Amino acid sequence: MELVLIGLLGGLITGISPCILPVLPVIFLTGGAQSARIPQVDAIGSAALRTGVASVPAAPRSGGATAVATRASAPAQPSRWRPFLMIAGLVTSFTLVTLVGSLVLGALGLPQDIIRWVAMAVLVAIGIGLIVPRFSHVLERAFTWVPTRRVDNKGNGFGVGLALGAVFVPCAGPVLAAIIVAGSTGQIGVGTVVLTVSFAIGVAIPLLAFALAGRGVAERVKAFRRRERGLRIAAGVAMIALAIGLAFNLPQTLQRLVPDYTSQIQQDLTDTEEAQEALALGGLINEENEDLDQCTNGATELESCGTAPSIKGIEAWFNTPNEEGIDLQDLRGEVVLIDFWAYSCINCQRSIPHVVAWDEAYGDLGLNVIGIHSPEYAFEKDEGNVRAGAEDFGITYPVALDNNLSTWTNYRNRYWPAHYLIDAEGTVRHIAFGEGNYEATEAMIRELLVDADPEVSLPGDTDVEDVTPEAGSTTQETFLGTSKDANFGGGVRYAPGEGTYELPDGQPADSFALEGAWQLETQYATPAAADARIRLDFHATEVRMVLAGSGTVTVSLDGGEAREIEVDGTPQSYGLFDDLDGEQHVLDVTLSEGVEAYSFTFG
Repeated sequence: MELVLIGLLGGLITGISPCILPVLPVIFLTGGAQSARIPQVDAIGSAALRTGVASVPAAPRSGGATAVATRASAPAQPSRWRPFLMIAGLVTSFTLVTLVGSLVLGALGLPQDIIRWVAMAVLVAIGIGLIVPRFSHVLERAFTWVPTRRVDNKGNGFGVGLALGAVFVPCAGPVLAAIIVAGSTGQIGVGTVVLTVSFAIGVAIPLLAFALAGRGVAERVKAFRRRERGLRIAAGVAMIALAIGLAFNLPQTLQRLVPDYTSQIQQDLTDTEEAQEALALGGLINEENEDLDQCTNGATELESCGTAPSIKGIEAWFNTPNEEGIDLQDLRGEVVLIDFWAYSCINCQRSIPHVVAWDEAYGDLGLNVIGIHSPEYAFEKDEGNVRAGAEDFGITYPVALDNNLSTWTNYRNRYWPAHYLIDAEGTVRHIAFGEGNYEATEAMIRELLVDADPEVSLPGDTDVEDVTPEAGSTTQETFLGTSKDANFGGGVRYAPGEGTYELPDGQPADSFALEGAWQLETQYATPAAADARIRLDFHATEVRMVLAGSGTVTVSLDGGEAREIEVDGTPQSYGLFDDLDGEQHVLDVTLSEGVEAYSFTFG
């Protein structure tokens, strides 16, 4: 029920968001106005005008009533179910494409966007059929193999809905993002299906209301009733325009011009622990991990949380003999610490010194540290990048590249970093998500080492400073790619593609804004012209930036003296300013062309 409610509400919010605007004319005209019933007298009059047959008065009936007879018959009335069936077709194809489209195309070795291009071609064909009726007959013959569904626009609208659903790309809020990740990784279970169907139904409700509004307008406004052919041509033009616009990504330009008035509502919907737990669809419960819930995050005493799930789906290992994989079964009798991390994650960067210190202090005394590198970014899947990052952090313990998040999902993990402490019997005894809790974790490591070998001689506790920021003491990590942006304060829609931006007059606290020409990708932003600038309003004692490419970055704090940073190579974290007072500051960053900016991180 929680998934149903989150899906429905997420879909409803998406259904009234600016990204829906491009499909509304097609739904209004094709699904709504073309299902309008023309009053009988208008229909007969229109038919008479088309056939050239004049109506003639009949003999008066009793009671003084007069009947009108004509040899012209009224045209067939359209189906009243058309709006419902069109939206049903949209929901059906959208659900199937979102859930299994990527997997099916990958299995067949086909391009991931082929469904979208085929659907756009179908929309163009239907649009031409609306404008040129003879073409629709050709279209009908092409789909005679479809037994009950007409794909042209004369039928009940289900076929048109199927084509629309395949090109329908609503705003990827947290709910849709969870669905897409689960579908693309093949983690499709009952929860994923329930959430997807609920989301699709939620989106369908506003769209259906709009289609019914179109029918109501067409039935009540006389100008619509008398221009049936013009209405049909307008629907065809709208459908072709939508297909062409999608082909050239024009809807994204429109979305940038209209502020996204629903983004904060989407965030509020999912910004709770319960919602995030429900949306963790990638970590589906199975026999291996069903007992992990028995562990309390950040507990200070050992607990018992079932046998540790297996490490699986690893693309490569390093820091192991002959770079061979590790099976947890082979480590029975010794203590294991599994650390989920990503090399560009600022939270992991503050946590890793503690893990390295534990490995150095206890690695010869029965502790086996295994780093499961689970990437946040595409560049973090590159083995060379991960090896370089591990070397920079002084990591000499085994590292596994979990590029498909297989082990991540098998542990139902949701955080970078995350620590799973496993005893000599292979049982998970402690789980810690995020930063902090290091002193308690080390105490439990020591306790388990003694349990495994009562004669072990342990050194003193490690002495690594805990620099975990207090909750709310810094601005949240700020991503510049369009798939994760959460605090863009530029006043326009932040969407993929090239665009020109201006700094707002009043920028909100803890937000970023752009100035100049930018090319926005899903994971980073890069200047499309010289002197593109980012303005960041933040509070922290340290600010860093993940950068890649080749070029120069000029930074200045609170309008002070500017300094340059040379960027060259693969993505890595660059320190901008430290030893700050934790109060609000304004950072201006000017990037030369060729530099890719991924995120700001704070300490």
